Amino acid sequence: MREHLDQADRRLVKLLSQDAQHSISQLSEKMAMSVPTVRSRLRNLLDRNLLRIVGLLNLTERPELISAIVGINAQGRGRARELAERIAQLPFVNSASVVTGRFDIIVDVTVTGDVADLYRVTSELIPGAGEPGEVVRSETFVVMASCNKWINLPEGCWPEGAEAPVRKEMA
Repeated sequence: MREHLDQADRRLVKLLSQDAQHSISQLSEKMAMSVPTVRSRLRNLLDRNLLRIVGLLNLTERPELISAIVGINAQGRGRARELAERIAQLPFVNSASVVTGRFDIIVDVTVTGDVADLYRVTSELIPGAGEPGEVVRSETFVVMASCNKWINLPEGCWPEGAEAPVRKEMA
């Protein structure tokens, strides 16, 4: 069962969401709590996997990244969450969510390079995450423009030692 965060933990999360570079001392001062208490609360949130502190990338400023939303219809609706969990572990996948509406699962994808990478993700990796026939149909929506889209760069993008591709701008 999911537990609710108390007021102090919510405040701590909010402060870190606004600026994750705050030191424990700064957080302690802003929260009017002792440094050990703030440190303990932060460690507890991290240990329980309720909070992760990461650098976010402004997707709107990165022309070499392609963002897409993939809608998936899955066979055996009772197992949609299991399939979403497997898809969420794939490279290039930011998240996979079980949803209501015309699709069973919505997947947020970011790839580097060109549409060939996106095609590989949507035609090979995502269907391969399920049992044969489990992914019945998918529809891919390439994001043409985003407003306020900050992402945690998924595994697979900009692998270590690889040089980011240079995209030529149209004149």
